[in-house]
Amino acid sequence: MKALIYTGEQELVWRDISDPVIENGEVEIKIEAAGICGSDMHAYLGHDERRPPPLILGHEACGTVSSGRYKGKRVVFSPLVTCGFCDDCLGGRSNLCSAREIVSMAPRQGAFAEKVVIPETNIVEIPDDMDPIKAALTEPVATALHAIGVAERALWRPLGECRGLVLGGGAIGLSAALILRSRGCRDVTVADTNALRLDAAREGEGFVVVDPATTPPDESSYDLVIDAVGGRATRQNACHAIRPGGVITHIGLMDSDDGLNIRKLTLQEVTFIGTYTYTMVDFRATVQALHSGSLGSLDWVEQRNLADGGQAFRDLHNGNVAAAKIILTT
Repeated sequence: MKALIYTGEQELVWRDISDPVIENGEVEIKIEAAGICGSDMHAYLGHDERRPPPLILGHEACGTVSSGRYKGKRVVFSPLVTCGFCDDCLGGRSNLCSAREIVSMAPRQGAFAEKVVIPETNIVEIPDDMDPIKAALTEPVATALHAIGVAERALWRPLGECRGLVLGGGAIGLSAALILRSRGCRDVTVADTNALRLDAAREGEGFVVVDPATTPPDESSYDLVIDAVGGRATRQNACHAIRPGGVITHIGLMDSDDGLNIRKLTLQEVTFIGTYTYTMVDFRATVQALHSGSLGSLDWVEQRNLADGGQAFRDLHNGNVAAAKIILTT
């Protein structure tokens, strides 16, 4: 099969490799579409020791099952491979399984290839007529959906009565903004430093947008802040913007430097919550939301060929992409 191989820092090679070996309990999926995640970019830049080259990246994908009892079915899959038996797995929090592995992270090869092998328990069927581009958004949208579900349980008032701020206009950030709006939060602001992404969020989805580098968000005025970047600067902005008694939900993993105003969080009784990925229930709910159209047109995606994935990574690294997500198709 053909695959896009990460071979070293800022190096991706499109070449022939052997087909993946199917182990017990796994199925083979022929990939239709796969999205480029921020974690793929971290690996590409040599910033993720968990993804040493050579490795096939990519974990946001859809395709058709070519083996097992789901043969011929179109599916998406959760890239989180968990034990299934620990207290967290059995308690519905499999995303916290201490034995978890992730597709596209050693030793598991990813989805930037013509085929990938996935545990059968990780797949979710999608409607036959579902656009593969939209289906490939399931993983990042599920991450946002899970985060907002966690935040809702911590908020002291309904989302419809809240002001929301989303830091980061990429796929997860924009998905979070769309989910907030779909759940009744009508006052949503999106912040990003990429002017192209800001234009897309403003013109395509009608959100209020700000560049925090030049126009910091209003101080102490948002009930909920979603940090979809996870860097020192965005944590500072989140602490600046959150109102007393509000909730900061931290999704991004850009770095682990400081940025938290612990004094403000304490004196103003702010809830700070880290959220990680999703559950399979979140995954199923996301497929339904994407297919129903409740999150809008989802036309903030750019489609490219998988064979040209190397250029897509270069364009993303250089900030030349307006789209919140690039989807690579086979």
